[in-house]
Amino acid sequence: MTVEFVGMIGASYYSESATPTGPAIDQAYLRRFARAYDEGGFDWTLVPYGSAAPESNQLAAAVLGRTERLKVMLAHRPGVLFPTNAARAFATLDQLSDGRLGIHFLAGGNNTEQRREGDYLGKDQRYERAAEYTQILRRAWASAEPFSHHGEHYRFENYSSQVLPTNRGMTVSVGGSSDAAYRLGGAEGDVFGLWGEPLAETAEQIGEVNRYADAAGRPHPRIWVSFRPIIAATDELAWERAQGILGGIKQNFTPKTPLPVGAAAAPQNVGSQRLLTVAAKGEHHDRALWTPTATATNAAGSSTALVGSYETVAAALLDYVDIGCELLSVRGYDPLNDAVDLGRYVLPLVRQELAHRTAA
Repeated sequence: MTVEFVGMIGASYYSESATPTGPAIDQAYLRRFARAYDEGGFDWTLVPYGSAAPESNQLAAAVLGRTERLKVMLAHRPGVLFPTNAARAFATLDQLSDGRLGIHFLAGGNNTEQRREGDYLGKDQRYERAAEYTQILRRAWASAEPFSHHGEHYRFENYSSQVLPTNRGMTVSVGGSSDAAYRLGGAEGDVFGLWGEPLAETAEQIGEVNRYADAAGRPHPRIWVSFRPIIAATDELAWERAQGILGGIKQNFTPKTPLPVGAAAAPQNVGSQRLLTVAAKGEHHDRALWTPTATATNAAGSSTALVGSYETVAAALLDYVDIGCELLSVRGYDPLNDAVDLGRYVLPLVRQELAHRTAA
């Protein structure tokens, strides 16, 4: 099993535990952040998507232009761009970066976010559209031969492009925690992304994704699981730090997508609902999983923490490797500084143990 590490990069400083300040794009910060991942041994960084955030395609290009080996997993919402335009844009960026681009498809789980950009499809329709979209991109990337398409959501004739990805394809990742997401990921994904839940619940989700892959006659996607580690030299110091971060979240956190007036407070997406259900069962799970950060943010994205010393968190990550997770997403609540510390102290411990297992 090949295990890869994934970060997440922003165009300026942002933490749920601090009051937002500064510009939307801070080029000096972005440069330091990208270099920290590149030099710290991370394999990938996610470039996130948000309707009010810096445009993700351009941000991905900036990150790739500031790094040498780091790969970018570009989050993308089907429906924002026409698929032939997206296929050409992504192929161009992949060529310019010598094959360092992957695409993380997000069908969309928040109606407020979707409608900001004119998308009024229901959830099931969004997933159906995402499947059609992904199939079009894969075909467009595979060959310059012209082809036409007449589908439920898209129609075009005689599309072709001279620009193809470096390897005539790219890593396709799918994220989500609903049955519709498992179906899409099993049928179309090379990678499937999950937020950090306890080991038992994570194993159940992996089983569901694999079941849909089997039904589609496809290889099982590689599993990507995401955590927010809170680390220090000792477990005691890490827990002190965790309490400080939790206090900062309670005092400062503001959702990036505020709820419309009169809207229900419960999150719409199943992933957030699942994290809150896990948190309601208890604060501590397995070796190091800690859930109050999810409760404090109303599970606004990946928000569960792994708390402990470098050795404790490395061991906890290996627990997830043991149940089949091959991509480990680790980003802290102090994003840049934590990226440096994770690359310096945690990633080498995980890789050392994996090398020992291989040798044995």
